[in-house]
Amino acid sequence: MTSAFENPDWLEHRVTRIINADDERLAPYRNVRERDLVGREGRFIAEGKVVLNVFLSNPALAVESLLILENRLPGLAGQLKSCRDDVPVYCVSRQTMDAIAGFPMHRGILAVGRRNAPPTVDALIDALPNTALTIVLCGISNHDNMGSIFRNAAAFEASCVLMDETSCDPLYRKSIRVSVGAALKVPFARGGSIEDIVDKLQNRGFEVFALSPSGTTSIYDAAPGPRTALLLGTEGEGLPKSLLQKLQTVTIPMSKSFDSLNVATASGIALSRFSRFSGI
Repeated sequence: MTSAFENPDWLEHRVTRIINADDERLAPYRNVRERDLVGREGRFIAEGKVVLNVFLSNPALAVESLLILENRLPGLAGQLKSCRDDVPVYCVSRQTMDAIAGFPMHRGILAVGRRNAPPTVDALIDALPNTALTIVLCGISNHDNMGSIFRNAAAFEASCVLMDETSCDPLYRKSIRVSVGAALKVPFARGGSIEDIVDKLQNRGFEVFALSPSGTTSIYDAAPGPRTALLLGTEGEGLPKSLLQKLQTVTIPMSKSFDSLNVATASGIALSRFSRFSGI
């Protein structure tokens, strides 16, 4: 017996084929290189099969529609079966896809999603277990760095990522793509000042380590507690001096002649050091 996954007729009935790139049903996908859906009622664009798999596995995220290149369709039967029947699946040619998206590097798979009621910083901290490792970001505005930090957070099983109001939204298309879907997996909250976030963490028993090139302690000599927060600032300006003066500061030993680590790389080293995989 042929299953629905192997039945080409099932796939054809599940999708809507569109020829005209100006079709209004495809408006959310138009020119996604130049613009982003983030901030529009929690909507975002996801790209590629790996990201789509992460997207579909998170019940806090809703799929609004999918746009699939015709030659990618046969390999996505499993993903389409996991979508609700009322989720539109649009199928187009390569020429139409490139005309809609405005660029060719989309892997032939795009989806519009929506994040339901994101948690507040307070709510997310209150939900953390007694043993937790948290990344805290101050002023991270580069989408590549944001995506890489989330990817590192997922790899080392950080409990969550907290961001101040000056950090960019990790649901920007580029951040999601660079994170390989981790921005759709790792819990996060964004808002308020970095000082307020640090105070909330300390009031709930977190040991907060501020990473800085001028830190007083090597990261390999620091002793994490059951609840640990790693605070990282933007490249160049770094963290506010007021925080560096009141927090335990740690540094990553490196060459004295060349300061070569960006914030994303530093986050990976710090997470590796303090994660449960380090053995400390």
